[in-house]
Amino acid sequence: MLGTGAVLGVAAVSLGMVLTPGPNMIYLVSRSIAQGRRAGIVSLGGVALGFLVYLTAANLGLSVVFLAVPGLYATVKLAGAAYLAWLAWQALRPGGTAVFAPRDVPHDPPRRLFVMGLTTNLLNPKIAVMYLSLIPQFVDPGAGHVLLQGFALGAVQVAVSLAVNLAIVLAAGSIAALLSRHPSWLRIQRYAMGSVLGMLAVTLAVDDSRPARTA
Repeated sequence: MLGTGAVLGVAAVSLGMVLTPGPNMIYLVSRSIAQGRRAGIVSLGGVALGFLVYLTAANLGLSVVFLAVPGLYATVKLAGAAYLAWLAWQALRPGGTAVFAPRDVPHDPPRRLFVMGLTTNLLNPKIAVMYLSLIPQFVDPGAGHVLLQGFALGAVQVAVSLAVNLAIVLAAGSIAALLSRHPSWLRIQRYAMGSVLGMLAVTLAVDDSRPARTA
């Protein structure tokens, strides 16, 4: 049986991660602004499937593979850090684009929106680190079936992330309109996002933790 502390701990970690600007937020906001809320919700469906893929893989033994081949895990983390650093540069460079800045992107059909949401989440280094290193720390071998605990705690993460992302999708258009009327706020948001992404990239690059077992 899951303890209250484990559930609240995972919820807190999940909330902190989802509120940190990253690939998922950037993609969902850009689609919501460019194509409307419906496109954002369809894209969020792909993101949700990505969470389930990571959740299943982590609980069924992906972490064991990384434990057996530490170099592979390190490579994944460094690749993720490089990707976050690139996103940070895109935000901080002269003329960089903020998350809520309107942008001209092609209107894609629902199927492509869903697939892009899935792909964006699967390539999101924050999610990989969460499922392989953070969530397993809250699993208590003495509290019952480890595999079921892993899925239950993962479900908490999915619920928190989808709720926050849905709110972002629904509010993206209004936030973009507000910021467009205040260019200085848009610049502040861009610099703040770039700084957070840069710090996250450095933290991920220097992190020497190893994946934890969940099964």
